[in-house]
Amino acid sequence: MSGRERPMARRRLVLALAAIVAVAGGGAAVTAVSAPDKAADGSGGAADAKGLPAATAPVTRGDLSNSSQQDGTLGHLGERKINAGPAGVLTWVAATGSVVERDERLYEVEGGPVRLMYGAEPMYRTLRTGDKGKDVRRLEENLAALGYVGFDVDEEYTAKTAAAVKRWQKSHDLKQTGTVGPDQIAFAGSAVRVKEAGAAPGDRIAPGGPVLTVTGSERVVRFKIPVSEAESAKTGTRVKVRLPDGTELPGKVSAVGKTASAGDDPQDRTPKISVTVSFDQPEKVKGIDQSPVTVDLTGETRRDVLTVPVNALLALPGGGFGVQVVENGTARDLEVELGMFGQGRVEVSGEGLREGMKVGVPAA
Repeated sequence: MSGRERPMARRRLVLALAAIVAVAGGGAAVTAVSAPDKAADGSGGAADAKGLPAATAPVTRGDLSNSSQQDGTLGHLGERKINAGPAGVLTWVAATGSVVERDERLYEVEGGPVRLMYGAEPMYRTLRTGDKGKDVRRLEENLAALGYVGFDVDEEYTAKTAAAVKRWQKSHDLKQTGTVGPDQIAFAGSAVRVKEAGAAPGDRIAPGGPVLTVTGSERVVRFKIPVSEAESAKTGTRVKVRLPDGTELPGKVSAVGKTASAGDDPQDRTPKISVTVSFDQPEKVKGIDQSPVTVDLTGETRRDVLTVPVNALLALPGGGFGVQVVENGTARDLEVELGMFGQGRVEVSGEGLREGMKVGVPAA
């Protein structure tokens, strides 16, 4: 290696490290660049004695995006337990994988069904005329949604509420008491999907004992991303998800974790945060739980800009960055301003820089 080559190699090494830090800090995903052209003298080896680079690549004009790809897992939204309301022998339980909607059966104890109603807090008491509270409102909201009317939806359990409950009980061939409690309904935030049963028909259960583990019925994707790339996965970021069968469906980032943790891989302890993606049309999602998927994060796009491969950049002795322009068998350094990184390239601008110029890069 000649004396002129060694400083150039050192400058590229310094620059390569700086570029990696810059890209990681900005959240851009750098991918492999295409194979460069041969050196200006036609060789593909190391720089020659004239100071020409080992290889060159063109300055191109076009759109640059810092989109990235992440490996994710297909699943369902949320997870919670459905615990028993009444005591007795479990005689029926909803099947694993089934979706239970409002007013449908979750399980039965000695032939008495416990049905799903929508609400954020558990059903913890038997409601009757004169009771007041948020649980009364949740019950009345469900009755109204099912078409039972004639009462005000508020936090007071009146005789009119009791009359509506009796009509609901009659529709399910239940004893018309006008009171309702955990032995007849259980609350969950929305329709649920049964993940697994905590007890089997024939088991004797007690109030508060586990009966079902459920998730939300909505399909979602989860993945983890390094903290340094968190800017590329903000809430609302648009994505495309490629399912195992090759189908691509649009969606967006719906939740981003607030606590970083090291990965499970002992070879990669990079701090990461969890990201959840919701689909625009969840009903179109097909696939088995925990199936691997690919998430394309739609990042920023810069239109009609000049770019060069990241490894074409030089750290200039006086500070700043440049590229080594190769023209007419000679090479010269040209200072440039850096813009966005993405797809293994970087946006550059500078006096005298133009599309089609050849710039030096390391040999492939």
